[in-house]
Amino acid sequence: MKKILQDLGFEQLKNLVADMGAQPFRAKQLMEGLSRGKKISEINVDQALRQKLLEEYEDEPVSLEKIFRSADGTEKYLFRLADGNVIEGVFMKYKYGNTQCVSTQVGCRMGCKFCASTLGGLVRNLTSGEILCQTLVVNAMHAAGKERGVTNIVLMGSGEPLDNFDEVSAFLKNVTAPEGINISARNISLSTCGIVPKIYELADLGIPVNLTISLHQTTDEGRRRTMPVANKYTIDGILKACEYYFEKTGRRYIFEYSLISGENADEKHAEELIKLLRGKPCHVNLIRLNEVKERTLKAAGDAQAYKFQAILQNGGISATVRRSMGSDIGGACGQLRAGYLKTEHVPPKR
Repeated sequence: MKKILQDLGFEQLKNLVADMGAQPFRAKQLMEGLSRGKKISEINVDQALRQKLLEEYEDEPVSLEKIFRSADGTEKYLFRLADGNVIEGVFMKYKYGNTQCVSTQVGCRMGCKFCASTLGGLVRNLTSGEILCQTLVVNAMHAAGKERGVTNIVLMGSGEPLDNFDEVSAFLKNVTAPEGINISARNISLSTCGIVPKIYELADLGIPVNLTISLHQTTDEGRRRTMPVANKYTIDGILKACEYYFEKTGRRYIFEYSLISGENADEKHAEELIKLLRGKPCHVNLIRLNEVKERTLKAAGDAQAYKFQAILQNGGISATVRRSMGSDIGGACGQLRAGYLKTEHVPPKR
C-alpha cells in the first residue's frame, strides 16, 4: 500500500511540492482538488508532478463499495480502503444541516457487548487521511454547487477514536483547516467509551470539538458488565476528565446512555443518573438499543425510553431520546460491515 496524500496538512503539502521541484502554487491546486474529493489523477496539475505523486501516493485511498438508501433520506456506506479492508459510515439529513458519521479504525478492540464493531476485534487503525477521505468522498456527492454537502461530522463509526489518538488528532487539525474543507470544530463530535488520559490530551489539543462519552450505566460494577474499559477507568475518573474538558474548551459534554432491558433502564437507574450528573454542564442522549444478534442484550421499549427521559428532565437533567434514522437499511455501528464480510465471505485483512 502506498502513502496517502490526504494525510498531509497544507504546510506539509507545500514542502512536498517543493521537494518534487514544482511551483509553490501547485500545493494550493492540490489542496483544493483533494478537498473536493478528487483523485490525484483528476486534479489539474502538470503531468510531471502528477506522475511523481502517483508513484508514491494512492490515487484513491477510500472508495465507495456500496450505498444503502433509506426512505427517510439516510444513507449508509461501505467504503473500500486501498488495502482491501472495508469500513462503514452514515449520512443523515437534519434541519440544521447534513451530518456524516465516520469510522476511525477497522474494527475495534474495546469489546463493548452492545456493539457489533468489536465482534472481529481490531484489524488496524485508520490514518488521518483515510478518516478525512470518508468525508471528502461523501461531501463531493452531496455538495451539488454548495460550499459543503457535509456540514457536521461525528466520530461514532467503527472504532474507538481515542484509541487512535495521534491519527484522529491529525484528522481534526486537517478537517478544520481553512485551506481544506474547513468544518468548524463546533460542528464535530467525538464519541469515546472513556479512555481517561486521552480525554485530558484531547482537551489540551485546543480543538473544541463536542465530547461525547458512552456511559450506559450508573455504577462501575454495572459498567464492567457490558464495557471492559470500565475495568481500567472509573466513572469518577471520567467525570473529572469531563470537568477538565469543560474548563479548557467551554463546551458542554454529552453522555450517551443505551437503554438495555433488565439492565439499566428502570426508574432506579434514572434516579441514580440524576444524582450522578445533577449540576454538571452536560446533556444525556438516550439511545434505544439496536440489538446485535451475536449478543444477548435486549432493547428497552419506546414507552420505557420516554419514561426514563421524563424522570431525568423532572430531576433537572437535560435529556433527549435519539431519533432513529435509517432503520430500514441496516443496523447499528459495525453491523453493516460485519454482515457484508459474512455474506461476501471476505475475511478482514490484517
